[in-house]
Amino acid sequence: MLPLVDHHCHGVLRSDPDDAAFEAFLTESDAPAAPGTSFFDTQLGFAVRRWCPPLLGLEPHCPPERYLARRRELGAEEANRLLLRATGIGTYLVDTGLPGDLTGPAELAALGGARAREIVRLEHLAERAAEGVRDPDKFLAVLSDAIAAAADGAAGFKSVVGYRHGLDFAPEPPGPAELRAATADWLAAGAGRITSPVLLRHLLWSAAGTGLPLQLHTGFGDPDLTLHRCDPLLLTDFIRAIRPTGCRLVLLHGYPYHRGAGYLAHVYPHVYADVGLSLGHTGARAEAVLAEFLELAPFGKLLFSTDAYGLAELYVVGARLYQEALERLLNGWTGSGAWSAADAERVAALVSAGNAERVYGG
Repeated sequence: MLPLVDHHCHGVLRSDPDDAAFEAFLTESDAPAAPGTSFFDTQLGFAVRRWCPPLLGLEPHCPPERYLARRRELGAEEANRLLLRATGIGTYLVDTGLPGDLTGPAELAALGGARAREIVRLEHLAERAAEGVRDPDKFLAVLSDAIAAAADGAAGFKSVVGYRHGLDFAPEPPGPAELRAATADWLAAGAGRITSPVLLRHLLWSAAGTGLPLQLHTGFGDPDLTLHRCDPLLLTDFIRAIRPTGCRLVLLHGYPYHRGAGYLAHVYPHVYADVGLSLGHTGARAEAVLAEFLELAPFGKLLFSTDAYGLAELYVVGARLYQEALERLLNGWTGSGAWSAADAERVAALVSAGNAERVYGG
């Protein structure tokens, strides 16, 4: 099993979810499954039933009810420990911007017997910085200090501008008057969820100035986004504009636009692509999707992740589907003579861990 760096993931639940809550983590939908159906009947649901039961002492593909009962018998902490330690993940880079009773980086690392570092979500950071502040100039100063302080210990930043607005935003940084006016309007409205494209652009450019990598959500997700506005190709002008800063952009997920993400990684030296989330949700089709990532993206620009959130099972599935798909692809290419065995081994190590170690350092 290759050592893995999971460069984009989230904490797991500290307590046992009930059956409905567990099943909700198997979908990007914000609604229950249609009457008479189950989200276990998906590629991700089948993958969970294939890979996770044996780690908890059950047969593969056992019924969901039996699996969930066994999980409760063990308790959340023990189940999380058994599942996480079976993944081969040695380092987690944890996005801490999601709500809920989730483990933080240190707690996740202890459960998984691994290392962990933080990825700071820009929108969450800004919304916290606004607490108790109503003066625009003071907020912008507090925000600048907060970003600088976060950069001292974080592995990188992440933005969900694709959710909050879409990726079709103006590429240049906002001017001072524009920024102050947008900030004043947001604070006057109660400083809730940031959706202003002006403020979102300011966050992106502020993060770029720190020298840390910047992760951007692209492609599919829950219904809070509008999918066609999350095509990574919409970032082309921003990618060109931000290049002189030296900021490394990591395009997360991508599906169904992952070939576009691969193209951007191909033509721009500061752009990288990520396979997370896409492989877990495509399940038995993960090999085909991974092959499409590998069509055009340079092998030194593609990074493994799980984007696991809430359930340790999603770490297992993300890691196993990736490893299985990569092994089958590389065996086929070396068997046909298209690749040498040494090159296949080297590329596997790059995508699994080496690229992330180079991009994020530490």
